Amino acid sequence: MKKIVDQYFKDYNEFNLDGMITNIHDDFVFKNIVKGDINYELKGKKAFKKQIEQAFAIFKNREMKIVEQKFGDDVVENKINFKGVLAVDISDKLKKYDLIKLQSKSIFQFRNGKIISIEDIN
Repeated sequence: MKKIVDQYFKDYNEFNLDGMITNIHDDFVFKNIVKGDINYELKGKKAFKKQIEQAFAIFKNREMKIVEQKFGDDVVENKINFKGVLAVDISDKLKKYDLIKLQSKSIFQFRNGKIISIEDIN
């Protein structure tokens, strides 16, 4: 699991779409959770691939760095430091070339050796 998660983050940082989805289960679920509420959710490997393609256009560069990992049965919990430079204006407050820095948690769950879900928690 560690090897797969570490490779996923490497591919994320390198904008490598094919690498990011290599170990994604067909029944994959992604959730973004802010202050305990799900503010974005998608289901399926194809939907995730499409979302990744759209996200590529938003950032000029980006990096997710794992600062801590915990392992359980079929689960890897990652504490993450994120930084990225916007490639486009995304709001009145967030403009092209702005630097975004966040600390978050990403929980990867596995089924049959593939990533079945990712929960990004802010």
